[in-house]
Amino acid sequence: QVQLVESGGGLVQAGGSLRLSCAASRRMFSIVAMGWYRQAPGKERELVATVTSGGSTNYADSVKGRFTISRDNGKNTVYLQMNSLKPEDTALYYCNLARVDSYGLVIDYWGQGTQVTVSS
Repeated sequence: QVQLVESGGGLVQAGGSLRLSCAASRRMFSIVAMGWYRQAPGKERELVATVTSGGSTNYADSVKGRFTISRDNGKNTVYLQMNSLKPEDTALYYCNLARVDSYGLVIDYWGQGTQVTVSS
């Protein structure tokens, strides 16, 4: 069973930066995309940013220009550089890995989540 191990969360003042990392516990194949989602208290989980195996990226409008997602395909690792953080970025951030199985079905894997708290 693969695990996604996240790190890099913490407490930061508004305007500060954090870098999240997420690594798969073993080599994975047929990966479609990796990314980050977040969930604030009382809200639904939402997409933050994704990067495909081909390098295409997608960002939520609320983080465009402030967050940058990158990926190391060889290490099955994804990063999220978060700059100019705002209090509304406070949430539990989850790493996601999507891969295609032998039946052509997309399987999602999730990390345990890492807390990001931005103080005003």
